[in-house]
Amino acid sequence: MPPSKRDEIVQKAMETFYRNGFHATGMDMLVAESGISKTSMYKHFRTKDDLIVAALKLREEQFNDWAFQRIDELASDPRNKLLAFFDVLEEWFQQDSFKSCMFIKASSEYPESDHPIHRQTVEQRTILLSNILHLVRLAHLKEPEQLARQIVMLQEGAIVTAHFGNCANPAADAKHAANALIEAAS
Repeated sequence: MPPSKRDEIVQKAMETFYRNGFHATGMDMLVAESGISKTSMYKHFRTKDDLIVAALKLREEQFNDWAFQRIDELASDPRNKLLAFFDVLEEWFQQDSFKSCMFIKASSEYPESDHPIHRQTVEQRTILLSNILHLVRLAHLKEPEQLARQIVMLQEGAIVTAHFGNCANPAADAKHAANALIEAAS
């Protein structure tokens, strides 16, 4: 089934927001890049914030599908999947299209905790933490909640470090630290 006009708008908006940022991307730019009229844009999305939330949801779905599929391809047992998570990050960082994390950018541009865009970024991180916690529990590691939070913190730190570009391989450094935490929790 071909994507709907709404789906096409969200996909194009996601790419544009990721490349340019949220505040720097106006509705006129989105209309021009998507090739639709303003009337059609506003028919599908009442506000730019609504479109941003939809784009973040799509990014979450696409990134998680890709990342966890790659993790499953790289490792079979839960402990190795936790470490493969950082190999997947390294693959992402090496992509020409890498422009940091869309969710970190969004939460920075919309820092108010009650803003719908900020809430969407928190939801994405909650889902990621839940997925990591599931792997930690399957690996029967000690203090699973704490370890899952620490692994996600290493992941976030690797993303920010990759964004700054001042480290040769932040994903490998984070993987090394995660391995030490996993060993200590065994």
